[in-house]
Amino acid sequence: MKKNLLFLLSFFFSFTFAQNHNSPSRSQVDAALAPFYHGVASGDPLSDRVILWTRITTDNASETIGWQIATDTTFSTIVNSGTTTTDSTKDFTVKVDATGLQQNTWYYYRFSNNGTYSIIGRTKTSPTGNVSDLRFAVVACSNYQDGFFNVYHDIATKNDVDAVIHLGDYYYEYGPDDFTPGVDSTRLQEPFKEVWTLADYRQRHSFYKLDPDLRMVHQQYPFITVWDDHETANDSWKGGAQNHTDSVEGYWVDREAFSHKAYFEWMPIRDTHNSVDTIHRVIPMGNLADLIMVETRTEGREIQAGTTGAVVTDTNRTMMGHAELEWYKQQLSASTAKWKLIGNQVMFAPLKVFGAALNQDQWDGYPAERDKIIRHITSNHIDNVAILTGDIHTSWANDIPDPDATYNGSTGAGSAMVEFVCTSVTSGSFITFPVPANIITALIPHIKYAELSKRGYLLFDVTEPKVQGDWVYVNTITSRAFTSSAGASWCDLDGAKHMTQCGSALTPRGTNPILAPNFTAIKNVASDDMVMISCYPNPTESEVRIQYYIYKPTDVNIQMTDMSGKVIYTHNTKHSDYGLFNDEADMSSLARGVYLMSVTAGGKIYSKRVVKN
Repeated sequence: MKKNLLFLLSFFFSFTFAQNHNSPSRSQVDAALAPFYHGVASGDPLSDRVILWTRITTDNASETIGWQIATDTTFSTIVNSGTTTTDSTKDFTVKVDATGLQQNTWYYYRFSNNGTYSIIGRTKTSPTGNVSDLRFAVVACSNYQDGFFNVYHDIATKNDVDAVIHLGDYYYEYGPDDFTPGVDSTRLQEPFKEVWTLADYRQRHSFYKLDPDLRMVHQQYPFITVWDDHETANDSWKGGAQNHTDSVEGYWVDREAFSHKAYFEWMPIRDTHNSVDTIHRVIPMGNLADLIMVETRTEGREIQAGTTGAVVTDTNRTMMGHAELEWYKQQLSASTAKWKLIGNQVMFAPLKVFGAALNQDQWDGYPAERDKIIRHITSNHIDNVAILTGDIHTSWANDIPDPDATYNGSTGAGSAMVEFVCTSVTSGSFITFPVPANIITALIPHIKYAELSKRGYLLFDVTEPKVQGDWVYVNTITSRAFTSSAGASWCDLDGAKHMTQCGSALTPRGTNPILAPNFTAIKNVASDDMVMISCYPNPTESEVRIQYYIYKPTDVNIQMTDMSGKVIYTHNTKHSDYGLFNDEADMSSLARGVYLMSVTAGGKIYSKRVVKN
């Protein structure tokens, strides 16, 4: 629905085989990281623990993985360690809830397997007690096919935040016919198709995490994430999606389950509800802030039904679902922190032009539930609520008018809280010409700032007197050579409940420790001609898909034999570029049994037993 919304804005304001792509633009498999090619990540920091994540690439049926967390990069002071196992049921991903940590403390961590270490990661626990300052990078909407992840690179190298808050659309489910118009990108993602099976979603996660800039920002900061629609399918709701047809992509309940399982495998997120379908949770940050992450997409959302009419205004209509709404209100009431920060997917503030709402997929399509939330906040005298939002690929600073008060655009009186909307990491805005912000703010007084064309992130700072959001923009996503610059700065002062333009942009804090080093303990690593990243589903009923990386242009031969050695399938592909590729073999016509798949590239031969159900 972002597509339709932004076109409306511009109107109102005037066996399948992968293709060869330009190799420098493709995700990279760094031989020095073997066998932990996807790097490391951390997330969901609490005061005494944090989730540590990696993924091992292996030919074995299972692996034992060691882990260590220390206060220094040499690991001379290890505070906790252990071992865990992984196998194909987890897609060989590894997640550890590392406990016994000190609050508000930076740590370094690494994984090991048979004497080989992963790259070193850096993470931080959340604070308790009196907290003077918090700073986050807030991001959303990172479409690989739209350009380079320069935003992630900028966040990682500036070394200025405590954590990264990702508000969804971490990846996109689309195939090569991406929905963004006017994009001429060589960064075409694998699988080279729209994704909807478990194998698809796993491989899409794998492809994204091999991007060097995404890998870098995960290495340096803990992430706090929620999914939005594109982690499953565009404009999803609890019973389906705009970009889903049962006869093409299978039953929605299966597609949703596949995407959620892959998400919990591949993301550094804690399972706090004993369910891979529920991700709303609270991350306490001492007396200064509670970060309340809500889910507005598939847990309880009813189908989009436009922006007007009796169905839309029905007081029982829900975006969150009744159970989560009650949980949300309870968290708001129970919080004793100075600031209540809401990690939210779609724009909360009304977005209407000449009285007409533009987007049924955001909160304008569920106005009764929005009013319930606002009235709960106002009737319970809950101050200092700031919503952090993604989704819309553009930048906004909004007051949230109280539906039971008269809003004054000049003074901010009648506002119940504020909303900071970050732009996208790469995803296009669909606006092909600049729209002056003063036109938007004149037509919609509670919108204080709007920028509709730039890519970037929100640098969000929390202190007792105020919260401040600085929009940071990169000048290009079509080249890895980029610069970043500060855009507008907007604040909400303690008790004000409305936006005020800040006097100056945020300055670097300079208090973070050194970045985790970009090397492993093994220096002399020679690359093979090919690395097999994955081979699944296995067992399979119809097809088996492989994801592999070649370090130089070469011929790749894929061959399948039965257990007697009879060749039943062979295929040769000549790749003129190096990079990450995805191929699949159709096994639907084969009898049940065990088969041997062999993939040959240069001097590397990969063999795998595949079971046909």
